[in-house]
Amino acid sequence: MAVYDLVCVGCGPAGETAAVTAAHQGFRVLVIEAAGRPGGAMVNTGTIASKVLRETALTCSAFRRRPVPGINATPDTDLSLTAFMARTTLVQLEEHDRIESALDRAGVEVTHGRAVMAGPNRIDVHRADGTVDSVTTRFTLLATGSRPARPDWVDFDHPSIVDADGLLDLPRMPRSIVIIGGGVIGSEYACIFAELGIPTTLVEPRKGLMRFLDSEIRERLQEEMIETGVDLRLGRKPILVSGKNEVGIVELDDGTRLEAEIVLWSLGRQGNAESLGLETAGIKANDRGLIAVNHEYRTTCPTVFAAGDVIGFPALASTSIEQGRVAACRMFEFDDDRSLADTVPIGIYTIPAVGHVGLNLEEAGKKGYDAVVGRAEFRRNARGRMLGDARGLLKLVVDRETEKLLGCSVVGEDATELVHLAQFAISTGQRLGWFEQACFNYPSLSGLFRDAADDARVAIIQASGRAAA
Repeated sequence: MAVYDLVCVGCGPAGETAAVTAAHQGFRVLVIEAAGRPGGAMVNTGTIASKVLRETALTCSAFRRRPVPGINATPDTDLSLTAFMARTTLVQLEEHDRIESALDRAGVEVTHGRAVMAGPNRIDVHRADGTVDSVTTRFTLLATGSRPARPDWVDFDHPSIVDADGLLDLPRMPRSIVIIGGGVIGSEYACIFAELGIPTTLVEPRKGLMRFLDSEIRERLQEEMIETGVDLRLGRKPILVSGKNEVGIVELDDGTRLEAEIVLWSLGRQGNAESLGLETAGIKANDRGLIAVNHEYRTTCPTVFAAGDVIGFPALASTSIEQGRVAACRMFEFDDDRSLADTVPIGIYTIPAVGHVGLNLEEAGKKGYDAVVGRAEFRRNARGRMLGDARGLLKLVVDRETEKLLGCSVVGEDATELVHLAQFAISTGQRLGWFEQACFNYPSLSGLFRDAADDARVAIIQASGRAAA
């Protein structure tokens, strides 16, 4: 029976990073992957595929958003979904090669099969040919990811009813679509299809999309989505989702009946924790298939760790990568930086995109800060005007007393890139003056940080004047 220092079950972003991190320190590592190729949902079913589709949609709509007299470029939505996503396969293949190369260079062993725990330090590998091999391991990382939740009362047997994985297998672009669920995935797809001119309805049971966002940023996003053509149905719950003939039917709790060629169910994800044999190590997953961990990503079994989507929010590729690294460091007690960064950014690839890092104003207040906000409008920035971004907004949250940056939220062009400058400033303890004295290229969206800093400075002066009075 083979003996390893670490066995990673699953080779998505968390499993890959943990395996390479440990192997670089000289530990013997095995990756067990059930799928044919590595990468998990990040590469194979979710992140890359949806982002390629988004970039194609933006390319198709470029002349509508930035009009050029005499040019009218309207996409042919009768094309197959495969045609719209032509670059997906190339990007996926290149990412598969990158992962496999990284594992090979680090000396990580890889085997394919279904992993089942047979105790705290033993794993059985069930292969497609029916054979079973067993390995023992000092530590185990469970990084099996998640999949779309599929409630029993939703008619997934009808071809018009799909989840996020099934959507990418459609033979052609839908002529109309109803999306149920205004989380990250649902909102991103709603923006993509509306951008292509496809009639799109988004149903969200809560009063607003993605409630974890800054309220003003969320409002800007919702306004832009409505202008693009998304029919937002907020605060409405679906009570029936079924198919009839060639259409999908959704009935809402207010009596509204919606019909579309395709209904995308995008309410929730289910962790891939079943059939792992968790009980043999004294571990339990909750009803959503999520595994509880502590700050080290250790489960209730001291030798078993878990990371990535299978432990729940935020379930982003970026955070999964870091969770895998931290878990490996904690297992073997190396690397002084053995904790997840406090300034983990969030990137949401809606149209426009949203980026966030740190605290929003409400969160800052709850933590005891006397905070002010500095705003910068894209429409007042030369680069923003060139891009035709009229609703874009960058917000800084600043502690009035120390003038340190506490948080940043952006909605608009390149929001997921811009937010990294704020991430750096927060993690290095930069004060407002750092932005005020910086020399930014002109014209550039980065100049928004200086405008927001100037606005925050005014807010600090006004707040100080009120306090003195």
